[in-house]
Amino acid sequence: MQFAALSSVKHRIQVNTPLPFNVRSADKTLMLARGQRIDTQHQLDALFERGALVDIAELQTAREEVMKAPRSQLPQLWSRSMDRVAQAIRQSPGDAGFRHALDEASTPVLSLIERDPDLAIFQVLRQGAGADTDYGARRSLHAAITSHLVAHRLGWDSADADRAFKVALTMNLSMLELQGQLARQTVLPSPEQRAALQTHPMRSVQMLELAGVTDADWLQAVLHHHEGEDGSGYPSGRTDVGDLASLARRADMYTSKLASRSDRDSLAADVAGRQMFMQDPGHPMTAALVKEFGVYPPGCHVRLTSGELAIVVARGPSVTTPVVACLTNGRGVPLLSPVRRDTTDRTHAVLAVVGEGSVSVRMPVEQLLKLAAA
Repeated sequence: MQFAALSSVKHRIQVNTPLPFNVRSADKTLMLARGQRIDTQHQLDALFERGALVDIAELQTAREEVMKAPRSQLPQLWSRSMDRVAQAIRQSPGDAGFRHALDEASTPVLSLIERDPDLAIFQVLRQGAGADTDYGARRSLHAAITSHLVAHRLGWDSADADRAFKVALTMNLSMLELQGQLARQTVLPSPEQRAALQTHPMRSVQMLELAGVTDADWLQAVLHHHEGEDGSGYPSGRTDVGDLASLARRADMYTSKLASRSDRDSLAADVAGRQMFMQDPGHPMTAALVKEFGVYPPGCHVRLTSGELAIVVARGPSVTTPVVACLTNGRGVPLLSPVRRDTTDRTHAVLAVVGEGSVSVRMPVEQLLKLAAA
């Protein structure tokens, strides 16, 4: 390994912000692991004075790491990156470095979406966190991934697509904990909870401003993300909503249908898509969203005409012929390892989407990903 002085990369370090690389002592002993924080400027200066080092191999940018990584490492990078984003948006915007932490955490996720959009859709469908403490953060991240994918399908430039990601990621910043509470409870929201829901757009904007966000388009979109073009939304019932807010609202609606709660199971992907069309007929954003995810998006479970249970691992040559990995044989017996099937063959055509609640067979994403690229 080759090392560089920590002081030579001090522009990449901020106090009270997760470290982007490991920090080692002058004798190369690990002192601080990637993701740990340096609490004060005095502590950081002390590391410089003591000759702390960093491995040069770790200095590649987050985007370079994603783009150069072997395909087999992408699931691990997704898991790590999603955890970092969830951690970033859960910290108080009043903390020093909140905005920097948000940007640092978002970059690898945006790169992962660019590297493999099918695997990005897989993350949204395979919800992972249920009605627990991570529910709000994960819901925000799934809506953000969806917004970014749809923005690109709509032909938005990279800057606007990245802004759409940030809007969806932060629109519920003021109610992450409340979202988890509502997902766990089986009774209707209390008056206090309803009031918090009604005011959360304004409070989220206030939190972003506290964190130093000055992008007017970003802030306006967060403020208006529950407004409808027909004036039926809240908090003001306005009709001049704006594209960023409109996209965030639709991404939120769609991903909420895919998320399970204590009082209901998640909807199957094809049902969620149909409901979006029925609720919002003819709107180009909804059409683009449903087209991007398709009838059988990566991550959804399907039953084949052969009787096999499979999971979609990539979009195929047509909307009805996805790339699938079988998890059971035709009699429902779990397989030791997944088997790829050609759904263009009538004997292995997709028969129906299978709801998440009836699926008990799970396999590592790494195994499934190998079949997606076969």
